[in-house]
Amino acid sequence: MKLITNDETISRSELETMAGKMFGGLVKGVVDVSRGIMAVDAELHADEESFLLKSGSSQDDLWGINLYPDETSEDFIEFDSMINVRPRQGNMSRGVEDADLRSTIIGIVNDLVV
Repeated sequence: MKLITNDETISRSELETMAGKMFGGLVKGVVDVSRGIMAVDAELHADEESFLLKSGSSQDDLWGINLYPDETSEDFIEFDSMINVRPRQGNMSRGVEDADLRSTIIGIVNDLVV
């Protein structure tokens, strides 16, 4: 697992290497929208979520995504994770239903992936 911060970005080629180890050519990631960081390269979003919680993140700020490094369009980021199902936060699906929140996550990912 790898923690990505503004001090330590990740390249698409690194993501491609990670994706090569996973089924489907994707890299699972969890973004902390408050801290502007992301954990990647684990088999489960829940593992990345647990890692970030132990490093000081708040549950309400963590959102699961999938990255497809071979994609250059909006298909690069997929909002699909079981950790996103949060009825108490008004998110009833595996996606991220709030457009502003999706936009924030996209901005963080674009800052961290170079």
